[in-house]
Amino acid sequence: MNTLRLRRREVSFLNRLTNWLKGDKTNRQIVLGLSLIVGLCAGLAAFVLKFLVEEIKDLLTAGFQADESNWLYLVYPAIGILLASLFVRYVVRDDISHGVTKILYAISRKRARIKSHNRWSSVAASAITIGFGGSVGAEAPIVLTGSAFGSHLGKRFHLPPATLMLLVGCGAAGAVAGIFKAPIAGMMFVLEVLMLDLNMASLLPLLVTSLTSVCVSYAIYGTESMFTFELEKAFTIDIIPGCILLGVVCGLVSLYFTRAMNKFERLFAWLRTPWRKFMLGAGVLGILIYFLPALYGEGYDVISQLINGADPDDIMHNTFFYGGGTQALLIYLSLVLFMKVFASSATNGGGGCGGVFAPSLFVGALTGFVFSMLWDSVLALQMGSGGFVMPKNCVLYGMAGLMSGVMHAPLTGIFLIAELTGGYQLFVPIMIVATVSYLTINVFEPHSIYAMRLARKGELLTHDKDDAILTVLQLGSLLEKDFVSIRPDWDLSKITLAIERSRRNLFPVVDGTGRLLGILSLDSVRKVMFRSELYHKYTVESFMKEPPAVLTTADTLKVATQKFDETRAWNLPVVDGTGRFIGFISRSGLFNSYRKTLVNFTAE
Repeated sequence: MNTLRLRRREVSFLNRLTNWLKGDKTNRQIVLGLSLIVGLCAGLAAFVLKFLVEEIKDLLTAGFQADESNWLYLVYPAIGILLASLFVRYVVRDDISHGVTKILYAISRKRARIKSHNRWSSVAASAITIGFGGSVGAEAPIVLTGSAFGSHLGKRFHLPPATLMLLVGCGAAGAVAGIFKAPIAGMMFVLEVLMLDLNMASLLPLLVTSLTSVCVSYAIYGTESMFTFELEKAFTIDIIPGCILLGVVCGLVSLYFTRAMNKFERLFAWLRTPWRKFMLGAGVLGILIYFLPALYGEGYDVISQLINGADPDDIMHNTFFYGGGTQALLIYLSLVLFMKVFASSATNGGGGCGGVFAPSLFVGALTGFVFSMLWDSVLALQMGSGGFVMPKNCVLYGMAGLMSGVMHAPLTGIFLIAELTGGYQLFVPIMIVATVSYLTINVFEPHSIYAMRLARKGELLTHDKDDAILTVLQLGSLLEKDFVSIRPDWDLSKITLAIERSRRNLFPVVDGTGRLLGILSLDSVRKVMFRSELYHKYTVESFMKEPPAVLTTADTLKVATQKFDETRAWNLPVVDGTGRFIGFISRSGLFNSYRKTLVNFTAE
């Protein structure tokens, strides 16, 4: 009863808020008001998720001894994955993994409509997963949460798809800004990863959301950067060759990260049954964390230790490497670097919930640190007195490089690392490493780890206006079904009756099950249709022809456009997977829808 009352109060409050916002306000004012609300929701959701993750982690690991391994590292991740998977399967009853990919799919195929449960389900599932040791990040779930708030408010106000898409982007920007205290990075994330074009109409709502969300974080956590960083050696021109080489290394590590994760995820998809996935994921993750505890959770504590020059033993706690000194630290971090991708894949594949945002930052930090150690100690190379080999500097370079490579987002990487650490004095080397890393991985992989799944299916929205419009338009929305079907054995008299009933000059020829056999045009029977003495002499088979091309319901409009260009036809039939006739798509209908969508895309 109490739950029902709370629900009624929530609905009443939302109704009052909706009526107030609508009032006499313009659409632009409504969008700005909603962007402010989305920023508040995203900032609070980021706080709740971070709080839950830290509380669970502290509760579970507070009593661990630093100088010995702990068998509970084998158990905790399995419990977390099991609880998260049961929560998703029996409470949420929907797939909430790959949060950013789901946003991209919603933008391109679902008119930016995200299910309302994502406002809370991703927070709960990822808090359990990461708090118990899942080697993933909280950022993708919170980005999905923020976007779900934007989508929900947009749907409530019955806003058009273009504005709804903007509010989804606002939610994503607010989530990144709130969880990292990085408003510029939040906006860059929307531009590069979600691939929404910025114009004067969309810039202000994104700014409002990002600033609102980051102010919420400031109010709760203070205005300090997420990582404490003190510059010891500034940028000098003689470290540029080393930065370029590190950028190439980061690009190659990004390629390894992306390819290895995809292959390991395919293994989990091949297992099919949830319990087999859980057994493999929990087993792999537990063993990896037992031997390499740095893989526990997001890994931000390890990044902080590397930036602040912590004692090696503080990093190698609960491991067999404890007390081994600098050389042991190099081996340990190299193992962690290459195993992180399997730990992250095992977490999500086994049934957990999390993203690759934090893992890419973590691997980047380790890549930069290990590179600096090899450069200085093993290779004994020096590039002047500028301090390129300062490990803490290289940690920042590597974080920007991996984010740029894995997410194909150099601007996001550059601004995020600068805002995370306050390391603006190293802006130039960070830019060099991020740019070179992006150029390197682009040679091998044209899409980010988020986008490649959709790109293979032709469902990815991009900055290319033509591609974007053909992706947003749905083939089903252009289907014309007011056609009279005819059978191949019908004689001319029945054809004439069909012509009388139809307003079209095309007739699909189908068999008894509805499978398309051919098409008949009015022009082909025009000369004989009024000669009654021929009514029983000719049948449909005498006049029907093969269609110039056939579309299926699985085809994209990009495929349809190509077939129209190749055949120069004005109408093409569409069939389902079994060959059953569904309807026609016309060249004129496609062109008109394309033009209307183009106007919406380019409207200020």
